[in-house]
Amino acid sequence: MSEILDRLAGCVAIVGSGLAGLMAALTLAPQQVVLITRSELGAETSSAWAQGGIAASLGPDDSPDLHLADTLAAGDGLCDADVAASIVREGPAAIEALQRHGVRFDRASDGSLSLGLEAAHCRRRIVHVEGDGSGAAIVRALVEAVLKTPSITVLSGVEVRRLLMDGDKVCGLLCATGSGAMTLPTARVVLATGGLGGLYDATTNPVGNYGQGIVLAARVGAMLADMEFVQFHPTALDTVRRPLALVSEAVRGEGAILVNEKGDRFLASEPGAELAPRDVVARAISAEIARGGGVFLDTRKMFGAGFANRFPVVNGLCREAGLDPASDLIPVRPAVHYHMGGVATDAFGRSSVAGLWVVGEAASTGLHGANRLASNSLLEAAVMGMRAGHDVAGTSMERPRQISGTSLPSPADISPVQPIVSRHLGVLRNAGAIHGAIASLLPLVESDGAASDPALVGLLIAVFAALRQESRGAHARTDFPLRFAYAERRKMCLNKVLQIARSTASHPLARSA
Repeated sequence: MSEILDRLAGCVAIVGSGLAGLMAALTLAPQQVVLITRSELGAETSSAWAQGGIAASLGPDDSPDLHLADTLAAGDGLCDADVAASIVREGPAAIEALQRHGVRFDRASDGSLSLGLEAAHCRRRIVHVEGDGSGAAIVRALVEAVLKTPSITVLSGVEVRRLLMDGDKVCGLLCATGSGAMTLPTARVVLATGGLGGLYDATTNPVGNYGQGIVLAARVGAMLADMEFVQFHPTALDTVRRPLALVSEAVRGEGAILVNEKGDRFLASEPGAELAPRDVVARAISAEIARGGGVFLDTRKMFGAGFANRFPVVNGLCREAGLDPASDLIPVRPAVHYHMGGVATDAFGRSSVAGLWVVGEAASTGLHGANRLASNSLLEAAVMGMRAGHDVAGTSMERPRQISGTSLPSPADISPVQPIVSRHLGVLRNAGAIHGAIASLLPLVESDGAASDPALVGLLIAVFAALRQESRGAHARTDFPLRFAYAERRKMCLNKVLQIARSTASHPLARSA
C-alpha cells in the first residue's frame, strides 16, 4: 500500500463514491485523482438508492424561476436565494453532463424526456431512469465512466478516519484499511460522504452513514450550518426491514392517496393534500401513528396492474413484504431520508478550512434551507460535484510535508447513539427531549471511545435544535409550535454549540466558526 500512496501523494483526494463524488472525479479529468470509498465503488450510497430522479426545469411550461420559487417555498425562509437560483439554473446543464457520461434518462413516446411530478413542485420536472430506479441507474453509468477514466485511481475498502492538518491547512488523510492504518499526503480533499440516517432506527439511508464527513470537518474546525434540519421522508414502507425501503414520492405524484386505518383521507383538506411539503406530510402521518392508528398508501384505483410497470423497484419491495400494490394497501411511516445541514460551504463547495471542499449531502450550501424540495438532492449533488471539480482543478498541486506519528481512531460504534437520537430527535421535538439527548450524548463524545464520532453528530443536531426555539421546515417543536419571522444566522460556531452543551472552553473540539 505504501508504494501506491507514494505515487498518489499530492493528488486530489475525493472521499465517497455517490453522485457528488463521482461527478467531481469525472470533472477533474485528466488531472490525477484518488477516489476513496469504504465499500465497493458506488455501493452503500444514498445516491444509488434514490428512486424519484433529478429536478430540472426542462418542460415547455417550466422555467428556472418557477423551480426557484418552489425551492424557496419548501425551504421555509432559510434558503440562500442566490445559491439556490444558481443551482436550479444549472439543472439542464447537469442533465446534459450526465447524459454525456452515459446516463440514459427515460423518454416519452415523442422522444422528449419523460417528466414526473413530485410534492411541492408546480410543474412536471423530475427526470428519471428506469422508472423508479433512477439513483441506481445513474450511479451505475457514472461508475462505468470512472472505471474507464485513466486519471482516476480508486481505493475501495478504505475508510478515512481523520483529516490531517499542517497549521490551518489540510495536509493529508488518515485511513483504515484491511491491513491497518495508512496515510495519504494531500493538500486538496473533497468530502462527498453522504448523510447521517444511520443515527436513527427508522431510516431509508445506508445504516452505516452517521455523518462521517461532518465529523471529519468538525474535528479540524470547519464551519457547520443548519444541523437541526433532518428531513423525514413521509412514506417509508413500514416493515421490519432495515434500512426501511422507500416508497417514492413519485407514487403520490402520479395519484396515490394516503388513508388511515379507517379509510379516511386525512390530508384531504391540507393545501396540496398528499403533495404538500414533506415536513407537513411527515408530521400528519406521525400524528396518526401517535394516536395508535396506521397509515397506508392506496394505489389500487390509480394504477391497478400498471403499478409494476411504472414503479418496478417499489413493486418488488412490496412483493418482498407480501404485498400486491394492485390490490393491497401499502403500510407507510416517516423515516429519516435527508439532512439539510452539514459543513457550510460557498457556491463552489469550499469549506472554511483551506484545502477542504465538501459536496452532496455532507454539505450545507443554502439550497435546501429548512426543508429540501423533492429531487433537489441529486440536482445539488451533480451541480456541486462539477463545480467543486472545476474549482479544485484551478488550484496547483502541492506535495505536503511528510506525515508521521498519527494514531488511528477506533472504528465507529453507532449502537449506543441510535436509541438516544431516535427517541429524542425525531419528527416532533421539545425541550425535555432535546436536553435529554444532550445529557446522554455529551459523555459519549468526551469519552473519545468508539461511539464518540457518531455521538458528536447527534450532539450537534441536539444543540442546534435547542438553539432554534421555533418550528420551521423539518424542525418541529411541540413547545415552540410557531414559526418566527426574525432572521437567524445560518452558520453557528461549534465552540458555541459545545459551550451550550457544557461550559468547557478547553474542549478539544471547541474550535470552529
